[in-house]
Amino acid sequence: MKEYGFIRIGTITPKLKVADVEFNTNELIKEIKNATTNKVSIVLTPELSLSGYTCADLFQQNILLEECINNLNKLLEETKNLDIISIIGMPIKHENKLYNTAVVIKAGKILGIIPKSYIPNYKEFYEQRWFASGFELQKNEINLCNQTVPISTNLLFKDSENEDICFGIEICEDLWSPYPPSTNHALNGATIIFNPSASNEIVGKYDYRKNLIKNQSAKTISAYCYSSSGINESTTDLVFSGHCLIAENGTILKENKRFMTESNSIYTDIDVQKLMNYRLQNTSYMANTPKENYQEIKVTCPDHITTLERNYSEYPFVPTNPITKSQRCEEIIAIQASGLIKRLIHTNIEKTVIGISGGLDSTLAFLVILEAYKRLGITPKNIIGVTMPGFGTTNKTYENACKLVKESGATLKEIPIKEACLVHFKDIELPETDRSITYENSQARERTQILMDIANKENALVIGTGDLSELALGWCTYNGDHMSMYAVNTSIPKTLVRSLVEWKKTTLPKNIETVLESILDTPISPELLPPDEYGKITQITEDKIGPYVLHDFFLYHFFRYGATPEKIFFLAKHTFKNKFSDEEIKKWLIVFLKRFFTQQFKRSCLPDGPKVGTVSLSPRGDLRMPSDASANIWLKKIKKL
Repeated sequence: MKEYGFIRIGTITPKLKVADVEFNTNELIKEIKNATTNKVSIVLTPELSLSGYTCADLFQQNILLEECINNLNKLLEETKNLDIISIIGMPIKHENKLYNTAVVIKAGKILGIIPKSYIPNYKEFYEQRWFASGFELQKNEINLCNQTVPISTNLLFKDSENEDICFGIEICEDLWSPYPPSTNHALNGATIIFNPSASNEIVGKYDYRKNLIKNQSAKTISAYCYSSSGINESTTDLVFSGHCLIAENGTILKENKRFMTESNSIYTDIDVQKLMNYRLQNTSYMANTPKENYQEIKVTCPDHITTLERNYSEYPFVPTNPITKSQRCEEIIAIQASGLIKRLIHTNIEKTVIGISGGLDSTLAFLVILEAYKRLGITPKNIIGVTMPGFGTTNKTYENACKLVKESGATLKEIPIKEACLVHFKDIELPETDRSITYENSQARERTQILMDIANKENALVIGTGDLSELALGWCTYNGDHMSMYAVNTSIPKTLVRSLVEWKKTTLPKNIETVLESILDTPISPELLPPDEYGKITQITEDKIGPYVLHDFFLYHFFRYGATPEKIFFLAKHTFKNKFSDEEIKKWLIVFLKRFFTQQFKRSCLPDGPKVGTVSLSPRGDLRMPSDASANIWLKKIKKL
């Protein structure tokens, strides 16, 4: 999995007895072996996990410190045949001072030691009574367990096979400081930050700590792995919960249950390739990299995993949590409507023209206009909804289009296009029986001409209805439905359009809600080919270009994180294993890549429209791409699979 940038990391909160180093060591050995069974590559233990964090003045007893060294030797011996990197918290004497450290070990070797930088000495914390700061180090080497080992706050551990897998360590309070060491670690190459911690629980601290970790992982564009001491620490004055979590770029991937009496662990797979690609996109990230003297230690991270522990959403543009989904839909509609409001105010125009087909895209755009008019206090009658029945229009979509406009209080215009198209076919010598792309696109351009001319006549703006997925695939007629005066759906993928319409219908009167339910029940189709003998739609878009659920998945991972074709294919197989065969996924991925590259010329001259989410294909915004770029190297990769 390292070839795709995946590495499995985990945390351990061990059962513990304060100052009973042998007991603690045996528990750590057991849990490290369990982590190996679960194919974890790097495992983190809490702060001072060998001795216990709450030993207090016992840290000034030589016997305790000696037992920690003796049991570190035991730990090295017992795990030397395990293919796993372990991070152990323990006190270490060096330069006549005592340091609170994280010791990195693998296969019987100590790879490096990181001392804690910021030593808290306020309220319930008084660590300066026992420990020195890592900033005070003079010598950056130590002899420990008959090994000469680097000891420094500026150590990075880089995988010898995949240099994107690079980790740094900070300890507990370091994260809570105004300028955490992990910031420098990340700017100097670390994609994973480990934090062995001992964070006590008081009311409200759980949420603050969780947000702190999420935000630091987002700011550093890294994975952040946090393991805190459990309830077996001394409860003389404080209670510890054993809070453990793993975050990636602002998202919590895994979190344990707190206040457990027995040893427990969590683990998940981190995508460092995704993190690195996002760093490359974010030019501010490396704008002012501090010059630090880091020592890189080469390690070989185990690569045991064959199947992913983490899951990916089939609908990456749509939140899965119902509450979050509702909030997101409300915000998106507000962004779309606000973009249109500004354009209406700037042009001093109060009328809009929109083609209403009875499909989802034009419905969403119409609802956005309604929202904008509501906020501006403009009567819906100023919305001119134009239905333009053609050769493929079915009764259901026609009736839904008319009802939507009428029930909303907008102005309905019906302008059939059949006769105009037949005249045009005659002019260009196209047989009436022809069903080629010319037959289809002529209808799309006829409709756009009608909308533009009505807009001129009424001093109105034509509002575009095309969505992000159609733009990615070029599934629009150049200078037809491709063109408008303001395109409110330009950043909305097809899989999100449905969710927005579903959400919006719950905020509208019952008569409009009923129409929207019928529209939501209609197959996606441009309706440019005649219906069947029963009047049903014959031209189903997804039969032609593939399922939008796949294309939106491809688009998200291809554009958002620059994933390779092989990786997209791998992720899609993992995500859709019960819905699509490998052959189907590969087929539609090839279609996606071909169309994305060949249809750039349509995106190069898009009308204005608001960016809504993290993926936008506007030539003035997120996508600067030549219209004649070759897709060969991408297609070669996927065809080899």
